[in-house]
Amino acid sequence: MIHLARVFFVITFFVFYSSCIQSVHAQSSIYPLISAKKKLTENPFSPDPLINYSWDDPRASDGLESYSLQPVSWTTSTPDSFNTNEFKKTGVIAVNGKGSICFDFGQTNAGWLEFESDDLIDSVTIGISEYNEPAIVNSGALHPLKTMAPVKHGQTYRLELNPEFYEGVRFGWINVLSHQQNWHIKSLRLVCQVKPVNYQGSFSCSDSELTRIWYTGAYTVKLNLQKDYFGAILMERSDRHSWTGDAYPSQAASMVAFGNYDFVKANTINTADLNNGILSYSLYWVLSLIDYVNYTGDVEFAKRYIDNACKKLDLAYQHFGKSPKLGFYGWDERLGAGFENPDIHESQRAYSMLTIRSWAEFGRLMKQIGRADLAQKYTNYAQQKIAEERKKKNWPNEFGLHASADAINTGLTTPKEDALFYQRNYTDRVNRLSYSPFNEYFIIGAMAKMQKHKEAISAVKDCWAGQIKYGGTTFFEVYRPSWNAIFDKNDAPPNNQCGYTSLTHPWSAGVVKWLSEEVLGIKPLEPGFKVFEIMPHLGDTISYVNGSTPTLNGLISASFNVKSGITILEIPKGTLAKRVAIPLGGNTVKSLSLNGKPILNGEGFQIKDGYINVNNLTPGKYEYKITYKTLNKAAQVKDIPWNYPINIFRQDSLTSGNWKGSYGKEGFVLFNYLQNNKHLQKLPVYVSSVKLRNEANVHSELPADNRVLRNTTGTNRTFGAVVTKDPAPTLQTITMDVQVAGTQSHQIALYFLDWDNKERRSAVEVFDANTLKLISPVQLIKDYQNGKYLIFNYTGSIRIRINHVRGENAAVSGIFFDRHQ
Repeated sequence: MIHLARVFFVITFFVFYSSCIQSVHAQSSIYPLISAKKKLTENPFSPDPLINYSWDDPRASDGLESYSLQPVSWTTSTPDSFNTNEFKKTGVIAVNGKGSICFDFGQTNAGWLEFESDDLIDSVTIGISEYNEPAIVNSGALHPLKTMAPVKHGQTYRLELNPEFYEGVRFGWINVLSHQQNWHIKSLRLVCQVKPVNYQGSFSCSDSELTRIWYTGAYTVKLNLQKDYFGAILMERSDRHSWTGDAYPSQAASMVAFGNYDFVKANTINTADLNNGILSYSLYWVLSLIDYVNYTGDVEFAKRYIDNACKKLDLAYQHFGKSPKLGFYGWDERLGAGFENPDIHESQRAYSMLTIRSWAEFGRLMKQIGRADLAQKYTNYAQQKIAEERKKKNWPNEFGLHASADAINTGLTTPKEDALFYQRNYTDRVNRLSYSPFNEYFIIGAMAKMQKHKEAISAVKDCWAGQIKYGGTTFFEVYRPSWNAIFDKNDAPPNNQCGYTSLTHPWSAGVVKWLSEEVLGIKPLEPGFKVFEIMPHLGDTISYVNGSTPTLNGLISASFNVKSGITILEIPKGTLAKRVAIPLGGNTVKSLSLNGKPILNGEGFQIKDGYINVNNLTPGKYEYKITYKTLNKAAQVKDIPWNYPINIFRQDSLTSGNWKGSYGKEGFVLFNYLQNNKHLQKLPVYVSSVKLRNEANVHSELPADNRVLRNTTGTNRTFGAVVTKDPAPTLQTITMDVQVAGTQSHQIALYFLDWDNKERRSAVEVFDANTLKLISPVQLIKDYQNGKYLIFNYTGSIRIRINHVRGENAAVSGIFFDRHQ
């Protein structure tokens, strides 16, 4: 039966031109208009509407500038209320009644929504979001609900959600709450703000997904360059300040893409005495300092901050092996799920390895700048502690994905150790991905050090290309590829241990540096690229790559094409390319020429390990042309499968509260069914406990209602549930640890009830309780106002994590145990 009341009529109008940059009306210009000049070149792989604009000599001291965007499309469920026939031509929408109209600006932006009207007398609100529903965030924000009445300035109506005005905006809404007379929306615009910065670096390859990833990561960082700091989370949720550890990958990406070294320097100074209460963030600051000096050659700045860095490194030495309070290591379940339990063994091991890496890299920098005393001290620390770790019986067998990645990134592991780490942690496509792109940056770095570039490229595509397929035009705080199977494009994502999920998070941009250093292959060997190497890694899928990395001496540019055999290099003055590796793509060489002149093997190059290796290229432009003797047939690329031990789920929306006879034959827990927040339960003999974490309790004497679970006699009904603690920050999730004896398979059923019709949507994840590895694709439970069961089979102890997506909170009323079916 079709219920006409639930039919949703949507009329969509598409504007067949890209988001255009518009002059901002004088009274709406919070910042001066952009002073950038438009270039002729376009870049279809970048989501940045200013990709073809450039500024003359932008500086960190420059203020913010503004521009406005028009929507690329709009939708309404009440077409009779909005006449948009002239909107494309005149920018005018006639409002004829109550309703809402949604505008899509094509990509996420840092801005605010406003419009003009000279005849508005109705009650209206304006809303914004990064995804396709009006945003709602945690209680710490100034305005958690990102929809409110606009502030009137003359004839301008502006959404002002915080003193800085800007939020992360892709979608905007105008909601007409009352209607007294027809009126007009004019000059609707998204006013965006930007820090002047130019794309000095570049990246392109035959795999368009990787090219798009590079530019999307760069745009993510650019949006978060606000005022005088990095890491301004766009959707204001009370954490809009510089996070020192987050800045490590975001500053790295910024230097590669923009060469805005003065801004990176300013932020390094700004965060020098700030670690946000997180021990690892002090070490990431040291690594950021090393990155900055390696890219700029600013040795004097390094000398200025030696004492600061040494204090951080010496404190880490005092902590080593003593399991200090870490505060946070990552949102991944295997790292303690953020702030929930950050001091578990995996996080402690990872922190120890991060400490060793920081000593080793700082020691190397000290040697390069002439501080032999500090070079010896910290190199000795690193070598001493890695030797001590090798003597422990848990080395390396008890190191999980994250700890092993940090171990490999020390540069001190042996090939045998790397092989053990790889087989243990990197062959499973699901679990070689971390929950956050921040932590995944260190994982792909470790894979590159193990020379597993093909596999690392696959992981890059799973993590970052998956976000683009989800609809992202910027990169997310956390992400699981299985979201794409249960959500439509641009849907609201799950909110969980990270709280309300940011879809524009600068810590996710480290992949930009990785692509430039590992796929394009340009890496500094001495500070300021005084000496550098170019060694591209094309995997099995890439036939050409080209791009450039900015240095203070000019651009280092490289272009490799294994099909045509042409390589073009530009080495700027004041630098030396100690090694350039020209990939052969499996082809064999007949002859080689340089700048049109044939050269012979032994004349400055050698062929080894699938590359032509050229040493000590001085400044200049070089064009190599390889003539092939035989051509390699490209291998068919086969992705390893997504391997989920639990992959079959059922949802039952018919049984409702009448569970007796259908579920729970071996045991059950009815949450908060009894007064005083007590559960009614009977556990199977094989289940020793069901432990909850972060839950809030609900118990209510509802009238007789078939949706409410019956008691064990099948007669009385009392409503009870555990719910998430929304909107408290980072408490948008509940965990249930089910401790099970034996290895037999059993069935479990979770009962969800949206008892007060608050439009709840929830996501469910299942983990192995011992390894904390994800063992199922994420499941979405929605439309459960009449009650819905989620049923699956499992083996051994498991952790179930129930996440809030939308609605007031996530709510679970019962858990039922049965034989495997």
